[in-house]
Amino acid sequence: MPIAQLSRPTRRGVLAIGGALGLGVALAACGNDDGSKDSDAGSTTKGKSGPWSFKDDRGTTVKLDKVPANIAAFTGVGAALWDYGVQVKAVFGPTTTKGGKPDVQAGDMDVSKVTVLGNAWGQFNIEKYAGLAPDVLITTTFDDAGTLWSVPEESKDKIAKLAPSVAISVFDRQLTQPLERMYALAASLGADLKADKVVTAKKRFEDAAARLRKAAKAHPDIKVLAGSASQDIFYVSGTNLSIDLEYFKALGVNFVEPTEAAKKSSGGWFENLSWENVDKHKADIIMMDDRSQTIQPADIDEPTWKQLPAVKAGQVIPRSPEPILSYDKCAPLLENLAKAIETAKKVS
Repeated sequence: MPIAQLSRPTRRGVLAIGGALGLGVALAACGNDDGSKDSDAGSTTKGKSGPWSFKDDRGTTVKLDKVPANIAAFTGVGAALWDYGVQVKAVFGPTTTKGGKPDVQAGDMDVSKVTVLGNAWGQFNIEKYAGLAPDVLITTTFDDAGTLWSVPEESKDKIAKLAPSVAISVFDRQLTQPLERMYALAASLGADLKADKVVTAKKRFEDAAARLRKAAKAHPDIKVLAGSASQDIFYVSGTNLSIDLEYFKALGVNFVEPTEAAKKSSGGWFENLSWENVDKHKADIIMMDDRSQTIQPADIDEPTWKQLPAVKAGQVIPRSPEPILSYDKCAPLLENLAKAIETAKKVS
């Protein structure tokens, strides 16, 4: 999704939502550290030969005669399934960079083994998709209407006729919930949840959650700002609606919060600031959107940015507003934030 769309509070503008979702769930206070639920909830399968069914977060149950083999998925979903040993046939969304390397949203997925239906948000080659004889399309949804993420509005009806769809919600909930849903979906598709890699990754995530909770409790004065950069606007994300920030906040992280009035134009996701006003909020740590369509910290050439205390102190870390929903990829997100809080100097 082009940077120009980041400031628009429409469905297409949700990419910003993804961040500033910075742009661009849960250890609840009394919950378990892993927020775990029944990993098989919503799915049934009888081995790889099927039949197969899965109830998604829209309340839609997809039923097939066999476990789907020809799967098309949003890139980040394909990357999550890859971590569980499930290979999709095609992806849509940011997949490779200009140099041909995997985009950050592709994770460890071997991009040479998938058909790319579109290499940017909202790009989708229907002819290629039809040629795959798809069994199912899997993506996320960033609203309570169940809108399919990165499926073009203008061609969604044509796409829907070719195969049923499954949506995992990443809207207004904590990170552990969609993680559990993807875990259950992977299991229904044949993933071995007892594999060493999967078990180790889940334990690592649980340990990282405990570490982040401990760090936040030990350093309650450290303020964290979630930001994202475009050419003309710096976006400051509020903690509501975004799965990662809602979860981190539940673990005790002290976030900078834009006022509700400031977030109004974005549907409640983020505040727009000009670069001249980028110092409006005081922060000790800045988490910056790591997606390829945003400007990365090393490439920001704004004097006001360079003068921010957190920037001068070197207390800027990456944030993944569209996290790859596997324990393997989410554990480092918690570990990196915990380390930043543990070692941060109070500069605000």
